[in-house]
Amino acid sequence: MNRRKFLSRGCAACLAAGGIGSMLASCAPMSNVSGRLEENGLLVDTDAFRIVQNGKTTAWRAYIVVRNEALKFPVCIYRFSENDYSALWMQCAHQGAEVQVAGDYLHCPAHGSEYDNRGRVTNGPAETNLRTFPVSVSSNQLFIDLRKR
Repeated sequence: MNRRKFLSRGCAACLAAGGIGSMLASCAPMSNVSGRLEENGLLVDTDAFRIVQNGKTTAWRAYIVVRNEALKFPVCIYRFSENDYSALWMQCAHQGAEVQVAGDYLHCPAHGSEYDNRGRVTNGPAETNLRTFPVSVSSNQLFIDLRKR
């Protein structure tokens, strides 16, 4: 195989692998919910994480995105266990663009910053983490306290 053929096949393989990864991330079960805005935060039903087939819970979503018209940016809530959640303000800490969820990380389409599912910067240019909120669980509801970080 000559150099030109090797490079063209190698580049095609890399592009295909990248495309498959992004397609798989986009196939992850995602749910957008509106939540109920209270005086101090958001209430979200934990059932929003359930994936139900034939009346039975078959799996749990890794995250949901809460969009409420009263909020400037959505809040992404990751579920790690029955009592362990993280709530992330989806505004990039670099220049304020809305970040997008891509499986277990968030990505800023403006300049490429990336954050893990706890809101920590994993790739710049952002230098600070996403804004996070405390999450408390009570009676199958999550309370995201928007007053605190």
